[in-house]
Amino acid sequence: MIVGAVCMSHSPLMDRNRAKPETEERFNAALKKAQKFAADLEPDLTVVLHPDHVNGFFYKLLPAFCVGIEGNSVGDFGTVAGKLDIPGDRAMDCAEYVLAEGVDTAISYRMEVDHGAVQPVELLSADRSLARMIPIFINCAIAPCPSFARVRALGEAVGKWAAACPERVLIIGSGGLSHDPPIPSLASAPPQVRQRLIEGGPMGHVQRMTRQNAVVGEGAKLVDGTSKLLPLNPEWDNMLLEAFKTGNTSVLDETTDADLTATGGRGGHEVRAWVAALAAMGPNYKSDVLFYETIDEWLTGMGIMTAQPA
Repeated sequence: MIVGAVCMSHSPLMDRNRAKPETEERFNAALKKAQKFAADLEPDLTVVLHPDHVNGFFYKLLPAFCVGIEGNSVGDFGTVAGKLDIPGDRAMDCAEYVLAEGVDTAISYRMEVDHGAVQPVELLSADRSLARMIPIFINCAIAPCPSFARVRALGEAVGKWAAACPERVLIIGSGGLSHDPPIPSLASAPPQVRQRLIEGGPMGHVQRMTRQNAVVGEGAKLVDGTSKLLPLNPEWDNMLLEAFKTGNTSVLDETTDADLTATGGRGGHEVRAWVAALAAMGPNYKSDVLFYETIDEWLTGMGIMTAQPA
């Protein structure tokens, strides 16, 4: 059975760049509520709907959706590296159900996931481990991205599967809200970066440190107003939170990807994970926004929302 959902922003800078103490205090208080919410539901299985930050999926073969049958965490930005605890038979059952519902998803026996998948699981596991998981990738980072209608169809199919499960299933939607991380574009990337975007492959220590340090430095620049990244957009974020709170998961259906990028930033596309997770709850779900603030030090409009089926 499906017991509930937590949608929350992730940030690669939470363990690197300190926000104002009062901001962190408010965030941590809300996180404790979300941890208790998740633990009180007593889930046996976690389904994580998540993006990737060009760490596991590349243009060599880029699916819109992918269910991980086996996989590993790359351990970026302070998350734990290693093999994920994925029950392969249940993951395959989920993938087959989603396909039968008319939503084309890939599967992977070698899924590589980054902080976008595992950071929320780690943060929410304080009172009860959520590590037994099925990761479901949604392409949110590099064009072309799936439409919001198809993302919603994915979420609805996953929700129907979870509702029929013998396990108690918690859904996590990881990503967003407004943020504009320095994700390269294939069209404008220099040859070496373009090769990486297409071919992928494991990163060496120096490569990963260089990439992570570039992102860390943007937090300070956004705070002091010298960053060239798009500023965080609390108006857009609050519009989305209000829509989601009232059950409107189609609020972005008519928004083009170009307009979304211009409004919510390149990382704003990750809100697709929220749409899928809330669609999994079915109509008339009950929800509660536990936290929202723009945190420049973390480069992200940080939100936490819980939901339960009607």
